[in-house]
Amino acid sequence: MNVPAPEFHLRAYLLGPAPAGPAAAGTWTVERHLLDRATGTRGTFTGVVRFSPTDDGGLALREEGTIRWPAFTGPASREYILKTADRPDALDVFFADGRPFHRMSFSPQANLDQHWCDPDTYRVSYTCGGPDAFSYTWDVTGPRKDLLLSSALHRLGSKP
Repeated sequence: MNVPAPEFHLRAYLLGPAPAGPAAAGTWTVERHLLDRATGTRGTFTGVVRFSPTDDGGLALREEGTIRWPAFTGPASREYILKTADRPDALDVFFADGRPFHRMSFSPQANLDQHWCDPDTYRVSYTCGGPDAFSYTWDVTGPRKDLLLSSALHRLGSKP
């Protein structure tokens, strides 16, 4: 695990420089492993995540790809809004409709967060894997869900 320096700027890291070739800055590949611990069902999501600047200094996040689950295989997408936080190494994540979601950070003081989605609790843990890679894990528990969702992202054009 790489721990970013105290002056680390998460927004700049996510946008990053465009790698050589046709890849655009702020574009990452994503591979997610899905596990329903209650049933043992496994699936995957593979796709692309694009971070783009917003007028207020934050980022828009759009994820597009293919989900593979025993009952469904097909396209999937989602969008979030990332707003500047009270520290440069963090961004506050909101749902597309503006509802608060959680805080994103790689620093040991702030890389864990949680979100209550009645009646289940979603706990997230972020890890920086270097200049071109990061990961996060959602541990979802409650009376309706028992899931583990592990995502690995690599800057488009970099070598995993």
